[in-house]
Amino acid sequence: MKTLFLSCCVLASSLVSAQAADLSGYDQLDIEAPHRSTLLQGSVWYPAASRTYKSRVGDNPVFYGTEVMLGAGVDAGKHPLVVLSHGSGGNMDNAGWLSSALAQAGVMVLGVNHPGSTSGDSSPRRSARFWDRPMDLDATIDAVLADPVFAPAIDETQIYTLGFSLGGLSVLQTGGMRMDLETYATYCDEKPEAVDCQFFHKGRVDFRLLDAEKMNATYRDPRLAGVIAIDPGMSVGFTEESVAESELPFLFINLGTDETLWPAINVGAGGTDLVGRLDNASYLQIAPADHFSFLALCKENGPEMLIEEGEDPICNNPEGSDRSEVHRQIIEAVLSFLAKQA
Repeated sequence: MKTLFLSCCVLASSLVSAQAADLSGYDQLDIEAPHRSTLLQGSVWYPAASRTYKSRVGDNPVFYGTEVMLGAGVDAGKHPLVVLSHGSGGNMDNAGWLSSALAQAGVMVLGVNHPGSTSGDSSPRRSARFWDRPMDLDATIDAVLADPVFAPAIDETQIYTLGFSLGGLSVLQTGGMRMDLETYATYCDEKPEAVDCQFFHKGRVDFRLLDAEKMNATYRDPRLAGVIAIDPGMSVGFTEESVAESELPFLFINLGTDETLWPAINVGAGGTDLVGRLDNASYLQIAPADHFSFLALCKENGPEMLIEEGEDPICNNPEGSDRSEVHRQIIEAVLSFLAKQA
């Protein structure tokens, strides 16, 4: 295991020399996925070469959105591609703060909505079909590499997946890690209160009724140059064999310390020690922070609205924590990781 040390160093010239506009470019894609009954929604964030008009993406009564240049021209040259997988109940534009920052640094970002576990369509039963999400990511990469506008701007030797929470599981599957249905079912039977089992327990999901062949299959994408997982869940279900066989570079980021992290998402030595079982993994803990620090900045009335709706306090920050500073450190970590692989 390698430990990732971050400083205010200059990032690799291939990333910081991009001639991006003051805002990232943004557009959307319709994605055909053979395993889905409907088209997937995708969004592309990219270095902009021209100015069109400003639009605000992802803005709602609780969270601030991100300003973009809608439909701008794509900056010349070949750019790394990061394919983003959102967390449970999230969506392709929730992490606009991250997608925009990466795009302005010369990286293309491709988000996708995962049906059954996205905003307004988050079902315990369908979310438990863990195999659907990595297949979504595979179809999303297929789509953008076939797109006549975006494909010429992608460096196909530098394609990565990045996921948060449930999305962390999805991207680790694209990196070759395989789930074992019985292991995970037993884990949730014994620990229904675990943060990565609660949602399914509320929906009375019986994992043993799911398709074991699909759950246990490999969803490794050979086109990937690396994987980035932020507070990934469900890692207790990975087979030891698949972890040992995983050779890609991995970056893991945990938001918190061993004392504050939920055990289910702690991939360090104080948790599942997934990082310690990999030969090519970098690991960073960012603190003070918690799982919800990854989410967008909240508006002034956001916390009150969440209380009224009976939702989790996802706008509350740990004592001494600054969400914008946590975001800055995540951006720096991701860009540093990409620069090392270039």
